[in-house]
Amino acid sequence: MQYKSTRNNQYLVSASEAIIKGLADDGGLFVPTSFPTFNLDWNELKEFSYQEMATFVLRAFLDDFSAEQVQACVEAAYDDKFDDPAIAPLVEVGGKHYLELFHGPTIAFKDQALSILPHLMSTANQIQDNNRDIVILTATSGDTGKAAMAGFADVPGTKIIVFYPKGGVSSIQEQQMVSQVGDNTYVIAVNGNFDRAQSKVKELFNDETLRAKLAEHDTQFSSANSMNIGRLVPQIVYYFYAYAQMVKQQAILPGDLIDFCVPTGNFGNILAAYYAKQSGVPIDKLLCASNDNRVLYDFFHGGKYDINREFELTISPSMDILISSNFERLVFHAINEDDRLLKEYMQELTDRKSYAIPEKYHANFSEFVAEFATQTETMEEIKEVYEKTGYVLDPHTAVASKAHRKASQQSLSHKPVVIISTASPYKFPEAVLRALGIETDGLSDADLLNKLNELSGVAYPEAIEGLLEAEVRHNTTIDIEDMKAKVEEIALA
Repeated sequence: MQYKSTRNNQYLVSASEAIIKGLADDGGLFVPTSFPTFNLDWNELKEFSYQEMATFVLRAFLDDFSAEQVQACVEAAYDDKFDDPAIAPLVEVGGKHYLELFHGPTIAFKDQALSILPHLMSTANQIQDNNRDIVILTATSGDTGKAAMAGFADVPGTKIIVFYPKGGVSSIQEQQMVSQVGDNTYVIAVNGNFDRAQSKVKELFNDETLRAKLAEHDTQFSSANSMNIGRLVPQIVYYFYAYAQMVKQQAILPGDLIDFCVPTGNFGNILAAYYAKQSGVPIDKLLCASNDNRVLYDFFHGGKYDINREFELTISPSMDILISSNFERLVFHAINEDDRLLKEYMQELTDRKSYAIPEKYHANFSEFVAEFATQTETMEEIKEVYEKTGYVLDPHTAVASKAHRKASQQSLSHKPVVIISTASPYKFPEAVLRALGIETDGLSDADLLNKLNELSGVAYPEAIEGLLEAEVRHNTTIDIEDMKAKVEEIALA
């Protein structure tokens, strides 16, 4: 299998090359030239462990890796750093199924892919005989940064630089990042929102002068967020696994269609579901759930991607995104992989902050249904689900749960559903407690965590143990305009 750039159909690379590069040299994102064909015997697959499913899926997408190399990466990634042997347990709550993707070392879904990415990248370097040092450059809306650093900390031949929006993440998310250990990890807060930080990171990737300067020092950039196909492909695995578990739990029969509802910000998580569908998983609708930053909801209801709007800071900060990087991949597929047209849209987004897809292409987005939940609705959903079932949702999963409820009322989603649960409520204790009617003024983070523990009855995740007492190792804040200078300072040191 080869991968091509969304901005140049003729720019082809292998999986290992795509993983090392992160982004194409022309600024595009790598996509598969075709989707693999699987023999999907769900009566057999339902008995697969997560590790077996990961090996099964990844071997098809990363076919310049040997079977032994894929298996070694999987075994190194999905071990006892996850606090549940299922890795991604599927739980039934109040008639809905939630796929819990928060049992890894940073209690968010990014662990599913970022636990394996460093191993994929090291193996890709061996395959390509690449001896350059790699600087992982990423912007985070709260979760990617910590999960990436946890994966790459002290990995030889790498440095990782993470930018996050000051004041735009929860206090627990921030503490997780600023206390990160590893001599090769660098965490920098920026004055500005995630969109601006991410746009600057893309600009640095596409800076040919900077790229040449790094090359002179036998160094290159790569990415740890879902712009990197090596981050995206491992996310496809848990959609295969979720479907198999639905069969195993007798919620469906093999071959029955199901829906997935995904809380969506940068669009990587739901794009992985789309890729799973293209690879044969029996999926009917993909429900794209947005918070108050409803740019994707508006697109799916009119065909126009328009970021001329206020950027909202919400209690679901990892979804506080207007420029969804991975959406470029979906648009590329939907316009019949017309790279010239795709480049026009991306230029319009830069110049005019919007672009519109002609109606003749609208049917190519028909797998998607979109709904949103306001901040008030999100808090009401946390409270309602808890009062009815005792199950505590984090604010991102609650967006998806409420969005599915709204879509069902409109008969937009009527198949059995799996809701993607992307984070532990322990990552957002203040928001969850306020939703449950608990007064939080004056409470420290420790008080908030203890109160949540009392209410939920769920044991503290290992990721939280000792976090509040951990030494702050990163305390730099800069302006967006100073990001390039800071990257040069670190990368060329």
